Amino acid sequence: MMNQIENLYKKSQKAEKLIIGLMSGTSMDGLDIALCSFSGSGADTEIKLLKFKTADYTDTFRKQVKSIFSKREVNLEMVCLMNEQIALTHAKLINEAIAEWGYQNEDIDFVASHGQTIYHAPKSLHQQNDLPNGTLQIGDGDHIAVNTGIITLSDFRQKHIAAGGEGAPLAVYGDYLIFSKQNEDRIMLNIGGIANYTYLPGDLEAAKVFSTDVGPGNTLMDQYVQKHFDGLYYDKDAAIARSGKVNQQLLQALLSNGFFAAGFPKTTGPELFSLTYLEDAQIASNTSELTREDVMATLCHFSAQGIVEAIKRALDKLSDAVLYLSGGGMHNPLLLSLLKSELPKILFKTTSDLEVNPDAKEAVLFALLANETICGSQIYFGEREGVPSICMGKISLPR
Repeated sequence: MMNQIENLYKKSQKAEKLIIGLMSGTSMDGLDIALCSFSGSGADTEIKLLKFKTADYTDTFRKQVKSIFSKREVNLEMVCLMNEQIALTHAKLINEAIAEWGYQNEDIDFVASHGQTIYHAPKSLHQQNDLPNGTLQIGDGDHIAVNTGIITLSDFRQKHIAAGGEGAPLAVYGDYLIFSKQNEDRIMLNIGGIANYTYLPGDLEAAKVFSTDVGPGNTLMDQYVQKHFDGLYYDKDAAIARSGKVNQQLLQALLSNGFFAAGFPKTTGPELFSLTYLEDAQIASNTSELTREDVMATLCHFSAQGIVEAIKRALDKLSDAVLYLSGGGMHNPLLLSLLKSELPKILFKTTSDLEVNPDAKEAVLFALLANETICGSQIYFGEREGVPSICMGKISLPR
């Protein structure tokens, strides 16, 4: 054990560290793997994204994960087994990526694994005042460490909850360090399964920074496509949604949930924005007989409206704001056109303009969180509820 601790210490002191960041989101299309070079920490952090790929999941693996994903009642044995299976699958994909990129495993200093969220339960969702905020990501870090031979940091969201947060969104920590710029107000909008954004003030004052979930991004559209369109996992190029027409009655029913009026920061997930949520809205609006294309068109407008209204609530704080997009939703042309038409005063760019692949951004974020923990630093965001000043991630040693 002492040799492993010494190795951990030596790696933490390196002038340049190679860290692999992992992200597996709600769409479950594959594992995002980002190999990053880090120098320094905190405000002095310098990052280079060296390699990136999304490693595909098999249909069998995807079905196994979905059998326990975002459901109140599941097979507990399957949860137990998938904690190991996800980690073993991720370790295999890491090993393959390292070899493909021409590296050796011993070249890599750390792996930063987000794991796979299977349930997110902040108090705002579970409504049980005598119980705490909760979230569960599986994919055991010890299994990844042992099967790659690389020190692994995982389970980042638990420290956030332990320190008074809701376990999400965590983008605020990385966005502040990577993307803040003097004299430019920025909105870092990530449209994954759930859409979230971080506000970065141009005066670089950390106490003003905030990050919040704003509602569904791709999750409801993806769920609907996967249920009703055989062989499809998402609506590529919004082909289905663009062939339908938005239904205003259904749209208003979808927007009627109290989540949208709640203050910032807040978190949510597919536990709320599920197909049951859609079915209830269709019953309430008497729109159960809509064509599938019209439902998809309405769901796309629903995601857009949630994002637009949340950004407009912050606009009074902004001056000539620039919005930087990332996440799978940025590839949806209908969603993007709706955002641009509703926010004409905002300049839209992507994180490619900041030298970070938009599809890699979340994986890079977790690599950065690992770097901060290894360096023993934490960012002070002021004494604000929901934004604890902490470092995150449990450390698993490979032997």
